[in-house]
Amino acid sequence: MIKEAFSATPGTIGFRSRTSLDESHETRDRTRLAVARAKEGDQEAIRYLYVTYSHNIYGYVRSIVRDDHEAEDVTQHVFAKLMTTLVRYDDRGVPFFAWLLRLARNAAIDHLRANRLTPTETVVDPDASYRADSDCADAVKVALATLPDEQRQVVILRHVVGLTPGEIADRMGRSEGAIHGLHHRGRRALQRELQRLGSTPLTRAPRQPVAA
Repeated sequence: MIKEAFSATPGTIGFRSRTSLDESHETRDRTRLAVARAKEGDQEAIRYLYVTYSHNIYGYVRSIVRDDHEAEDVTQHVFAKLMTTLVRYDDRGVPFFAWLLRLARNAAIDHLRANRLTPTETVVDPDASYRADSDCADAVKVALATLPDEQRQVVILRHVVGLTPGEIADRMGRSEGAIHGLHHRGRRALQRELQRLGSTPLTRAPRQPVAA
């Protein structure tokens, strides 16, 4: 089954900002096996990880660099280096996707620094909770920078990457209740800071999964 899943993935894909992640037991098992095989140099396993996670990584990187082409370059760079960086990953309670997000964030920030830009993380996106014009987008970047690290991470994972509270809890090693609390406090703090800055973007609740 795993081998069939690897061979069934398309050869090339165009990036799009994916806002959901398949976290079924079958996918988790495949990912664990793919990681183990990739560490041994299996190119099909690397390809499987790329197809499974590249769209989510692209969406996250895009939220930082705020440029489609640069986000594509950074995403490609992350996966190009995966064969060598993967040996540092050790599954001791840290999900692979959470580890991959950290790699992507570091790569995006390095890219911005190399281009003498200020790293930014923003929830302004057509599919995100905050919709605003360019002036408001700048205010959101400033406001996000004032949030504590965990609150900012939850807001970005919820509204940019599109993860559910349960998925975020798994990735951060926190309870779902704690994630709800961080999300609530982060949103309130963000809105207060935006009001202080004279910018109050419209908000809407994150999209909920459609019931089967």
